[in-house]
Amino acid sequence: MADYTFYTNPMSRGQIARWALHEAGAEYETEFVDWGDKPDAFLSINPMGKVPTLVHHHGGHDHVVTEAAAICHYLAEASAPALLPDDHERADYFRYFFFGAGPLEQAIVAQSMGWSVDDPQKQGMVGFGSYDRTVDALEAMLTGRDYVCGARFTMADVYVGSQVDWGIAFGTLPERDVFTAYAERLRARDAYKAAKKIDTDLIAEAQNG
Repeated sequence: MADYTFYTNPMSRGQIARWALHEAGAEYETEFVDWGDKPDAFLSINPMGKVPTLVHHHGGHDHVVTEAAAICHYLAEASAPALLPDDHERADYFRYFFFGAGPLEQAIVAQSMGWSVDDPQKQGMVGFGSYDRTVDALEAMLTGRDYVCGARFTMADVYVGSQVDWGIAFGTLPERDVFTAYAERLRARDAYKAAKKIDTDLIAEAQNG
């Protein structure tokens, strides 16, 4: 048995977790989750029926991890400590990891759904303020550095980078130079290319099948 069982659908945030698995060099088996026919075995470990879901078979126990950001960091802790932050990188690592999983994703989803809070007095209630403010904050964060923690790639770049990569590809983020350059650096990584090819091939197979 592989160290991990990975429940996913290629047309989902599972692409983030697959990239993280490849960056971590983890041995995993894939379980495809059909949107319309989720198996009971899957729902028993994740009653919400969400993908990605990761099961780590370790120490005689099965450890279930959900939420793409949590999966990314868990994989770094469990299988790829080189992708964890150094002491001086820790603040940026966690600050922007949680920024990506919280305000940035909320802002992108809200913008895509046509939701907005125009009253400045109420913008604080939604956690990200406004879409424009969040995008500007992301640009400021990435300006003058190659990766989230500076010059070195860490697991935080898998999650934040996926937000930027998808945002550019699907038009949910503006094509600012700093975003495009960051995405291009990530797309050149061997683990990104290997994981992306698997999911792209699975999507093509499903569409042609």
